[in-house]
Amino acid sequence: MSSAHRTAVSTSDTDLMLPGVMPIAHASLNAELRHCIDYKTKPLGALGGLEALALQMGLIQQRTQLRLEQPQMVVFAADHGIADAKVSAYPQAVTVQMVLNMLAGGAAVNVFARQQGFALTVVDAGVATPIPQPPRTATEHARLLQRKIGFGTRNMTRGPAMTSAQAIAALHAGLDVVRHLPGNVIAFGEMGIANTSSAALLFSRLAEIPLQDTVGRGTGLSDEQLKHKLQVLSDVHRKHRAASTPLELLSAMGGFEIAMMTGAMIQAAHERRIILVDGFITGAAALVAQGFCPAVVDYMVFAHRSAELGHRLMLTHLNAQPLLDLGLRLGEGSGALLAWPLLVSAAAFLNEMASFESAGVSQATKD
Repeated sequence: MSSAHRTAVSTSDTDLMLPGVMPIAHASLNAELRHCIDYKTKPLGALGGLEALALQMGLIQQRTQLRLEQPQMVVFAADHGIADAKVSAYPQAVTVQMVLNMLAGGAAVNVFARQQGFALTVVDAGVATPIPQPPRTATEHARLLQRKIGFGTRNMTRGPAMTSAQAIAALHAGLDVVRHLPGNVIAFGEMGIANTSSAALLFSRLAEIPLQDTVGRGTGLSDEQLKHKLQVLSDVHRKHRAASTPLELLSAMGGFEIAMMTGAMIQAAHERRIILVDGFITGAAALVAQGFCPAVVDYMVFAHRSAELGHRLMLTHLNAQPLLDLGLRLGEGSGALLAWPLLVSAAAFLNEMASFESAGVSQATKD
């Protein structure tokens, strides 16, 4: 299959065309990279997970000398109608407030993006409040992209969160966002009150895991609030039990930011970019993307294991080994940016570390 192959997903409204994603497996390159890694001046396997990371990045880039160029941080923001069911500790108004904070340079994602040298783009995928385009003087903090599909999704306790046409539009918008970004590394983050509810539902259905194992405290629910959230989501789970395909599940229980991020991940993998996945909500988008294009996960580096209840199970389901485990539960892409120095170090040791032969260092003796 050519990398230009496109997969058609038929719906009653229109046809969704997604770019094909090729697996990164390559026997001869794998052997060459493995030799480069194993014969550096170190004991075999001494750099642990950094070696696996270097190997993965080499297979993604199809080279033994890695290049990390113009890294991008993209935060997709949207509101969820299910917030009306009191499943979050914070009001829906916080979504737009935090987007404005990002555009002003004051959020955690701004701090870490500046520290790590990432360009930051905030995408309005479906925030319930109109967001004014910031003045040009503010663009040093973050660039705002207006790709609003709607003013928040509908309340999924009453019906589907979005129409299939809206889900397709969000997926297509995600493809287009990535097509216009430079660089070969994209980190993904999100912002949206109640989006852990959508992520928990999608994870439960896609991985066939009981809902009680995927629903967590989100922004910090009390025991009583968590019990209420689980009851509400259980009702939603039953109401939309007929949804089964990735597109149907996005339409029934997704969010505009999750759908748009799904398309963006698929496009990034199609272009053989390294994908840095943040936490639980971005992980849900990764699961949906995998449902559309199984090989997309090959291109993903999972930044951290969050404190959200279902994230450990999600990573296990994805067969992913996260780089960090710091008890984070902020979102925004913060964990992805904190993990970035490990990718830089993996590339540096592969590119710059001497081999036993070049350094004239004796190797371990064999019995």
